[in-house]
Amino acid sequence: MKIRFLGTGTSTGVPEIGCTCAVCKSNDKRDRRLRSSVYIEVDGSTHILIDCTPDFRCQALRIPFEKMDALLLTHEHYDHTGGIDDLRPYSRFGTVRIYAEERVKANIEARMPYCFSNNNYGGVPDIRISPIIDSTVFHVNDVAIMPIRAMHYKLPILGFKIRNFAYLTDLKTLPDSELIKLDGIDTLVVSALRKAEHISHQNIEQAIALSRKIGAKKTYFTHMSHHAGLHAEIEKEIPSNMFFAYDGLELIL
Repeated sequence: MKIRFLGTGTSTGVPEIGCTCAVCKSNDKRDRRLRSSVYIEVDGSTHILIDCTPDFRCQALRIPFEKMDALLLTHEHYDHTGGIDDLRPYSRFGTVRIYAEERVKANIEARMPYCFSNNNYGGVPDIRISPIIDSTVFHVNDVAIMPIRAMHYKLPILGFKIRNFAYLTDLKTLPDSELIKLDGIDTLVVSALRKAEHISHQNIEQAIALSRKIGAKKTYFTHMSHHAGLHAEIEKEIPSNMFFAYDGLELIL
């Protein structure tokens, strides 16, 4: 299984518009973060995108153009769904299947009604949304996807587990009932917004604590803001089996 980080930034991206802090002015390419998303290839034949950000067009130009078997949506916020219209080219391979909770499905259909009318005009994305029901495992081709319930402050959102890999973004808390699903996982990707406390996101300290609680062999942090600090400096402060992801990083699992 191959994991490519398309983006590792928070909703404003890094650099943030108008900011002149050291991170936003950094020449280290690892400090330039598009909105968070990952592209997953399983067994060389199944291709899965988790979240489709407003930066997706730029992100897609950096990866092979091939059939998109599924888009998994963690939740409805714009920084995770704003690039869905840019799935249009992938319609050449057939319908792009989106998997999302009913609330998220309704939000997308309301935001993009032109994609779901009975008489679509030419050029709109050929997309269909399949609802994720509670924590029911579903399949993309032969690949099992296990939803993981998390809380983005008071908003219920989803992470996803694929084999021994799990992706959890935008969470503030993870119910104890979900921890058993992640027991003994090899590779965890989890959001770590910044050093300071935040109402709806884990900070770096909390992300480290969650990784230790889960017992992941390796953890990669994502969804960082410029307040997280310079990549080269902050990575020295975290445990040796934990890493700050960056745009373009590829993992072979």
